Amino acid sequence: MRFKSGFTLIELMLVVIIIGALVAMVMPRLTGRGEQARVAAASADINANIATALKLYELDNGIFPSSEEGLNALLTKSTSARNWNGPYLERRPIDPWGREYKYSSPGTHRVQDYDLYSLGRDGVESDDDVNNWE
Repeated sequence: MRFKSGFTLIELMLVVIIIGALVAMVMPRLTGRGEQARVAAASADINANIATALKLYELDNGIFPSSEEGLNALLTKSTSARNWNGPYLERRPIDPWGREYKYSSPGTHRVQDYDLYSLGRDGVESDDDVNNWE
């Protein structure tokens, strides 16, 4: 008699059940992480990357770009720039949801300098916005 090697149906079903149980435990922990990563990236842009570029612009020119000039003043020389040493950013500032960051100077929340924010996931002003005044 020859011996046949291989797995029985019971053994295969046990492996599938174990894998299913592991997936059921891990999946709830991973859901929502993508949105958290987008919020963290927007916060880093607002509080570090774009903020540094705006501070360099202000250091060179004595003022922040006006609301009309917007963040484009960090990429190309604007008419109000006296000592422009840019570009201060390598690319157009786009938030993780694919929209431009909102900028106003002087700000309504931070009147001493500027307001900079992203409209977040829903694209309208709401509680999911990421900003530099909170």
